[in-house]
Amino acid sequence: MKILVAIAFILILGSLASALFFLMRDKGKSNRTVKALATRVGLSITLFALVLLAWRLGYIQPTGIR
Repeated sequence: MKILVAIAFILILGSLASALFFLMRDKGKSNRTVKALATRVGLSITLFALVLLAWRLGYIQPTGIR
């Protein structure tokens, strides 16, 4: 589970970096920035849903604040 979350975070950061690259390169003339940010939002929502599902199925346990 830790590996899947780490991979998801890397994909989210990659999508954010590509959105910044497209924003600087295209100067607002194309929709690539919007698509990259939409992908980032989709990945974030998917990661959140998978973490909730893993918690419900018992794959991960909350530890609380120590």
